Amino acid sequence: MKKAMIYGAGISGLGAKNLLEKEGYEIYLVDDRVGINSKEALVYLKNVDIFIKSPGVPYNQLIKEAQENNIEIVDEIELGYRYMKKNKINSKIIAITGTNGKTTTTTKITELLNYSGYKAEYAGNIGKSFSQLLLEKRDLDYIVLELSSFQLENIHSFKADISMIINLTPDHLERYSNQGEYYDTKFNICKNQENGYFIYNLDDKEIVKRKEMIKTEIYPVSLYGEGEFDINEIVDIDRLSLKGKHNLENTLFIIGVGKICNIPMEKIREFLYSTKNVVHRMEEFYNYGKIKFINDSKGTNIEATKFAVEAFKECVLICGGYNKHLQWEQLAKLIKDRVKEVYLIGEISDILEEELKKLAYPQSKIHNLKEITKCIEDIKIRCDEKKEEIILFSPGTSSYDQFKNYEKRGEFFKEEVIKIFGR
Repeated sequence: MKKAMIYGAGISGLGAKNLLEKEGYEIYLVDDRVGINSKEALVYLKNVDIFIKSPGVPYNQLIKEAQENNIEIVDEIELGYRYMKKNKINSKIIAITGTNGKTTTTTKITELLNYSGYKAEYAGNIGKSFSQLLLEKRDLDYIVLELSSFQLENIHSFKADISMIINLTPDHLERYSNQGEYYDTKFNICKNQENGYFIYNLDDKEIVKRKEMIKTEIYPVSLYGEGEFDINEIVDIDRLSLKGKHNLENTLFIIGVGKICNIPMEKIREFLYSTKNVVHRMEEFYNYGKIKFINDSKGTNIEATKFAVEAFKECVLICGGYNKHLQWEQLAKLIKDRVKEVYLIGEISDILEEELKKLAYPQSKIHNLKEITKCIEDIKIRCDEKKEEIILFSPGTSSYDQFKNYEKRGEFFKEEVIKIFGR
């Protein structure tokens, strides 16, 4: 019997486990909570035929030993793709990555395809794992995959019918040695693609700089009318339900997929004028008198929070979280220039406070309370429900210091607001 080691028992790892068990493998599940730990796993390596590394797992001694023993290390995305080809599952793959906008673009492309009569589901970095979706659905017209850079590190044969990198901005220096390594990893999304389309963002200099890494046909898009279409001629921008400049960029890719898939332009317009924002992305979820609460927990990097702050000027911002070793002075400058008051949480709260002090941001406007609940309780004391106010929760970084993921963080924020302000 063939043997597989799966490192990580999250959504990705458990999907891989279910798929490999169906294929007849004996599984070694490595996870400190529900499986054997990584040190114990070392003794089983010599028996392993394939090693599945979950996206969030670090490159520790176990991974190094697997490499030294010439054991093939693959991502769950690669595993799913091999299963798909072996079992002649003919769904077309649309693969989406980028620093910002992945979830909105993935969700809305899937919704557009279904709205237009196709059978489509999303998976990968949101929803189910790719492997689990393949086990459950064999008759989809399209599988739309949101892929993080972590999920693209160990792919070998995976390729999509349509791929795209929405944008590239600094992120994940806790994982990569430099920003260039992070950007190059994103381009693994199209490294095997020789047919189909790569939707190419002409407005992003880091993507343009790496054009030679694209082997398939390029479908260029731009907000300035230089691509395959002029967005201003296709839609009335004021009627788009997804607001903000960042969503205009996402809309370019949604339209691009629609046109490649031969969806009538009128159908695309209908969809874009009526669709709603995704959960945890600039989500207005609660009003207290004239005070509006916005949940932007999906704002997991500085650029994402910049988009949100620009959309809600003179807001009260709650931000902070996991230290990804980015240039936090950029976030501090954004706060100084555009934010009325700031509440700081998480690992980077003290770092951000020091950066704000360097910029002479008034100490009276800095509330370094570390925790979401304390921030909301303080806002309740200070706020006046008769005055218009925007309370924006847009952390600017990941959640891993205090929460499992941005979804759990966003859900907690919403629950605490409703609990505290509903008293």
